[in-house]
Amino acid sequence: MPPVLEARKLAKTYREGALETPVFADLDLAIAPGEAVAIIGASGVGKSTLLHLLGGLDTPSAGEVRVAGQAMAVLSDAERGRLRNRALGFVYQFHHLLPEFTALENVMLPLLVRGEPPAAALPPARALLEQVGLGHRLGHKPGELSGGERQRCAVARALVTRPACVLGDEPTGNLDETSAATVFALMLELNRAQGTALVMVTHDRRLARRLDRVLELRGGRLHPWVPD
Repeated sequence: MPPVLEARKLAKTYREGALETPVFADLDLAIAPGEAVAIIGASGVGKSTLLHLLGGLDTPSAGEVRVAGQAMAVLSDAERGRLRNRALGFVYQFHHLLPEFTALENVMLPLLVRGEPPAAALPPARALLEQVGLGHRLGHKPGELSGGERQRCAVARALVTRPACVLGDEPTGNLDETSAATVFALMLELNRAQGTALVMVTHDRRLARRLDRVLELRGGRLHPWVPD
């Protein structure tokens, strides 16, 4: 089967006046359907930058990103947004839930943005919140949820559109050890149950080892990680 997410000869360089700072170059990556991949590396090597490029949230200096076989660079901003909504889900270190909306409304939102009526968006959102253990918190706003509950809500929101791939940028980084383990296990469980591919940037190598593949971003390249 073709990759659900692919980077070809990807490069990113930041320019400030005459100063150029290369982050990486000629980087290749292919994510198979249902695969769970961790990306690790030292602070500042460009892990989050890579994830933003893969998600179409930033533009590469060279190379291309393909999502569900579609080259992102040839799309308009509106088309890119529709492709992200259809094929990708995002979970960040900070949950980015809308504070004025309930947990249920936050999870419904990606479906509403897609144009689905509330009556159609409500059942899958409710079902996912129940799956992540928040069926009793549907009417609670983010400020009324614990850190772990907010992150579980964010995971439900990322998966409600049944994307081909979920991108996680340190999704457990703000949580205590117990909550982090719970959220991580939940993401893995949903990855297996729904067949959704998972690409996760993490500093926690113990968690990374539980995924199908671990890649280290080092020297501007992705290398298979060999544990010490």
